[in-house]
Amino acid sequence: MQRPALNENFLLVSAFARLPESPLLPIARRIAEAGCNLVDARLSTIGGECALVALASGSWDAIAKLEAQLGRLERAAEFRIQHFRTGPRPQQPNLLPYLVEIVAADKPGIIYEVAEFFSQQGIAIDSLSCTRYRAMQTGAEMFQAQITVGVPSDLHIAALRDDFLDFCDQLNLDAIIDPIKY
Repeated sequence: MQRPALNENFLLVSAFARLPESPLLPIARRIAEAGCNLVDARLSTIGGECALVALASGSWDAIAKLEAQLGRLERAAEFRIQHFRTGPRPQQPNLLPYLVEIVAADKPGIIYEVAEFFSQQGIAIDSLSCTRYRAMQTGAEMFQAQITVGVPSDLHIAALRDDFLDFCDQLNLDAIIDPIKY
């Protein structure tokens, strides 16, 4: 088996720490010390935990060094760390990035329903951020989500938007779907 090119090795790392700690600094330090590059990362506080998902790239020996350092870090710190080798994100030029924003009265199953709608359309969810909050004006329990989806370029956008808004009306969700403009 042939080794990948010099910097075509990737390690996906997920780390969790109980607040007020954050795994960002220790993980980023280990990535740099191993001679790897931090390619992509997401950090979020969820419940009483701080969660980090990071993608490191580097030569095969730098990735091996990082794997060893992460094992030592997990044993020494109060972090839960998982990691595995992966590849780069595949290019998908046939997908158009769209942002979906939803606000509604909170109720169980909203994300399931929305995810099922997009799945039935053959649309992949690329990223998702959602939360519950109490409305300041009324005290009502509210739900808010931002979802990035990849819409196939051959899909009729106006029809998708109409179908999605009809779907949201049936569930009493206030939502928009717009192209992402970079």
